[in-house]
Amino acid sequence: MFLANSTSRKLLLTLVFTSLFTACNSPATYPTKTPEPVTLTVFAAASLTDAFTEIGAAFEAANPGVTVTFNFAGSQGLRTQIEEGAPVDVFASANTKEMDALVAGTFIAQDAPRLFLTNKLVVILPADNPAEIASLEDLEKPGIKLVFAAEEVPAGNYSRQALELMNAAYGADFKDKVLANIVSNEDNVKQVVAKVQLGEADAGIVYNSDAVAAPELQTIEIPIESNVIATYPIAPLIESANAEISESFIAYVLSDEGQAILAKWGFGSKP
Repeated sequence: MFLANSTSRKLLLTLVFTSLFTACNSPATYPTKTPEPVTLTVFAAASLTDAFTEIGAAFEAANPGVTVTFNFAGSQGLRTQIEEGAPVDVFASANTKEMDALVAGTFIAQDAPRLFLTNKLVVILPADNPAEIASLEDLEKPGIKLVFAAEEVPAGNYSRQALELMNAAYGADFKDKVLANIVSNEDNVKQVVAKVQLGEADAGIVYNSDAVAAPELQTIEIPIESNVIATYPIAPLIESANAEISESFIAYVLSDEGQAILAKWGFGSKP
């Protein structure tokens, strides 16, 4: 009887220790896997640099595991990169021309682009304004050094349209006289800002958002009758590897939170 009880106790203890060991080494029954990290690639017009950098950080904070990487440049250059096969999830352009070209090339679905903000033009001057430019009319003075975005860049095209409108106020040859003062045509508006900041130009025409991002510069407003209002579209790429997150990012840009950030950086509301 004692032997039987002893044997039973040994078997019982063996079963208990085996159960404990198995329990300690078994996978947990609740989910422990964290979401797979995702990188969202956004190509955006150079004028969006400051606002989208802030929007990207806010979007990352609200979506753990998502990293937003940006490529900021002139919209025309970004379109070319996409056409040449650059892997992109979202494209935000400073004009509809580049977006329309990508729709025509079937890189973006026809009904995908959405207008998400507006922007206006402004003249920027160095902080000390050595050329003593006090008005738009002063831009035609001989010897003034101007820097514009190149004509194929959205901001450069808008700037030349604005000069055409200014002819009505300052004379039929005003545009030609101003263009004769251009010493450099840049690939994007941020390069125009940099040249003015460095004192390599007496003035430049950029977007209002660029002036807000460089508060040390002086500015001259361009009246509405001579201004050209830019409209910016945004869309996901058809070949995006992160379609759902792309749509979420665009939804955030269009949301009240996203629009508030854009307004903070000097952009107008979506049309």
